[in-house]
Amino acid sequence: MLHYIKGTLAMKTESGIVVEAGGLGYELTVPANSGVYLAKEGDEITVFTAMIVREDDISLFGFGEKAALDTFRKLITVSGVGAKAAIAILSAMPLSEVHQAIILEDAKSLTRANGIGKKTAERIVLELKDKFGTLEEAALPESSGSGAAAAGVPGDSRTEAIDALIALGYTRGEAANALATVKEKDLTVEEYIKQALKRLF
Repeated sequence: MLHYIKGTLAMKTESGIVVEAGGLGYELTVPANSGVYLAKEGDEITVFTAMIVREDDISLFGFGEKAALDTFRKLITVSGVGAKAAIAILSAMPLSEVHQAIILEDAKSLTRANGIGKKTAERIVLELKDKFGTLEEAALPESSGSGAAAAGVPGDSRTEAIDALIALGYTRGEAANALATVKEKDLTVEEYIKQALKRLF
């Protein structure tokens, strides 16, 4: 079982990349917005991998970070969601937005992905909403590492700000996405609202 491949980005294909490592070229399907897909040919990259084995096919799927691989594995546990559908979701929006959509039960956002209809999106939310931690964790930058709890950042202010934005007429998804871009910590509810509104206008 391959966990990751470290090598040279040899070429890009329509749906993925080829990584050369140890004299072999590994073809992987990757999300379109993945860092490994956006790298330049000749760059040294590390790709976390999932291998899907069927009777007539063996496919490799690659991700630039372990969190994306973990999310992919969760998505394909949902009935009716295959590897290609999971890749489509991860290609349609940043990883943090995928997590937020599921946590906030915002199935509509998931339908932005090619081939993901309303019923499938609702099924994803229903089956995975308890498997992605908290909104505060999902709203952190991808590189933040330890998470809000370790940094001692309270989540109540952001949560109250989301509720206030909903009262102003924004959807829960819009409010959460706007607040996800606010990197300042320990702000008051009013300050979070002001920062979010700047991004929503």
